[in-house]
Amino acid sequence: MNLREVLRQTLGAIRAHKMRSFLTMFGIVWGIASVILLVGLGQGFSKDQKDRMKTLGTDLAIIWGGRTSSQAGGYAAGREIRLSIDDVRRIKEECYLIKSVSPELRRNVPEVSQFNSANRAVRGVWPEFQRFRSLKVSEGRLMTEDDEREARRVVLLGYESAQQLYPGKPSIGATLSMKGVPYTVIGVMEKKKQNSSYGSGPDNTQLFVPYSSMARDFPPPDKPGVTRGWINNIVVEVANPEQHEEAMKQIYRALGRVHHFEPDDKDALFVWDTMQGAKLLQRIFNVMTIFFGTVAIVTLCLGGIGVMNIMLVSVTERTREIGVRKAMGATRGDILRQFFAESAMLTVISGTLGLSAGIGICLGMAKLPLPEYVPAPLISPIALVASVLTLSLITITAGMYPAQRAAELPPVECLRYE
Repeated sequence: MNLREVLRQTLGAIRAHKMRSFLTMFGIVWGIASVILLVGLGQGFSKDQKDRMKTLGTDLAIIWGGRTSSQAGGYAAGREIRLSIDDVRRIKEECYLIKSVSPELRRNVPEVSQFNSANRAVRGVWPEFQRFRSLKVSEGRLMTEDDEREARRVVLLGYESAQQLYPGKPSIGATLSMKGVPYTVIGVMEKKKQNSSYGSGPDNTQLFVPYSSMARDFPPPDKPGVTRGWINNIVVEVANPEQHEEAMKQIYRALGRVHHFEPDDKDALFVWDTMQGAKLLQRIFNVMTIFFGTVAIVTLCLGGIGVMNIMLVSVTERTREIGVRKAMGATRGDILRQFFAESAMLTVISGTLGLSAGIGICLGMAKLPLPEYVPAPLISPIALVASVLTLSLITITAGMYPAQRAAELPPVECLRYE
């Protein structure tokens, strides 16, 4: 029996039982499409979260002062550690595994433009903060070393801050009154997709000024333990991710020497390590993707069971035909090849439609204006390979068993079958 004859009989069987064939093929189509779509969604969510984490910064650690948990150098345990600008300079000079460092001094001050007013958080930072925290401007410019060195009164507006203070109006070069002090707007940030933050909120809602200007114009409020040069926290960028832990140890040793705590006293400083957070998030999304893929593969296997069932029904319905073919000289191999070829053709046609549907849905969703929290699914080579391998296994399993049953039927019994 040649391929054309097999294809003719298969298409004839499909036309003879349209609804049954459609439902059988739909199980395979849906299974293949599910594998591609669900794995693609899992990888899409993972990539989207990575991109959002990058807006916070890569290879960063944010450091706050904590409380000592043990005695050191004659000082009692439980002391509060307060960070200062001198600690930032010390890290920059002594910790060679740290690529960049910046202080952060945060205050909420009233801002008044010629169009509107606000009371948003202002951050005083060093210019290098803008690079490792991924601050980019849609118009204007970023702060420079000259701005910091000369303590210029310049301000960089977050996207939402600009929308409130200058709604639909030009802002670059405008004067913004901050607690009565005139600052010149030099830039407006691009809108950032940011899931995580620290301190006073997402970067879109903030205003950024040179640290030297902030410390002069808006010093921290007087309260016990707060001295000149006090800062809220320190942000550091590690030079080599492979040496991240050693870089943190350098910081503990450098600050422990002047604040009188042991280098192994982890409670003395509170550290938010974005690398550890990124690794944890990646593991979560990897597990989610594996779960999605497993569910989709099970769905595809159920479609394979449907193919096996329909072929077994076909064998039963065509028992007399099998007997006639054997009586006319058809061998066991001929019958085996006939039914196996029919089931293989059914799964191959369904699999091709399923692959086309899955890839088409992924490409279509990538071009649709999806909500911000729904990322476009990615076309995963792993999902494609897994789909094809599973489909091949289904073709062999679902086709061979019914074909063997048909081939083993005795011709006399087949001819007697009504």
